[in-house]
Amino acid sequence: MKPKVLLDKKLFELIINRLCYELIENHDDFRNTVIIGIQPRGVVLAELIYRRLKKIAPKIALQYGALDITFFRDDFRRREDPVLANTTKIDFLIEGKRVILVDDVLFTGRTIRSAFDALLAFGRPDAIELLVLIERRFSLQVPVNPKYVGKSVDSIASQRVLVKWKIDGEPDKVILHTSTDE
Repeated sequence: MKPKVLLDKKLFELIINRLCYELIENHDDFRNTVIIGIQPRGVVLAELIYRRLKKIAPKIALQYGALDITFFRDDFRRREDPVLANTTKIDFLIEGKRVILVDDVLFTGRTIRSAFDALLAFGRPDAIELLVLIERRFSLQVPVNPKYVGKSVDSIASQRVLVKWKIDGEPDKVILHTSTDE
């Protein structure tokens, strides 16, 4: 079966803009709010959202960071290859702040659970809100609920949702693959 494009470049742009305006509606000037992307792919989305927010509302006081969850994952010791960590860059306190945690695809929720654990090393936030570009419904193993969703997708376990970014050398888009795709 041929891969299906879930979001083309045009729809991708519309969704990013919608998510930014939802954030502005709920966080006003972002004085007590920070955005943190989960390494590796959530960081790309978080940076895109951060840049778009600054373009839409240049006077907002928004801080942005990147969170590595490698050693907080429940499966990092089960791999045969050595695990290589990504970079965490959070040069601000999250104590008492509202954290917008960003990832590209919500599948089982285990990545988000790991991110919660990793965040606690930087303080105790007042609240954590989850923003995802794609929510794969019906596959959660951990009870997490995103507050901001680009698009919800009904998919089965044998399918993969792949987010392609400009940094990958392709236009921003989201593709649904089945296990029989080449």
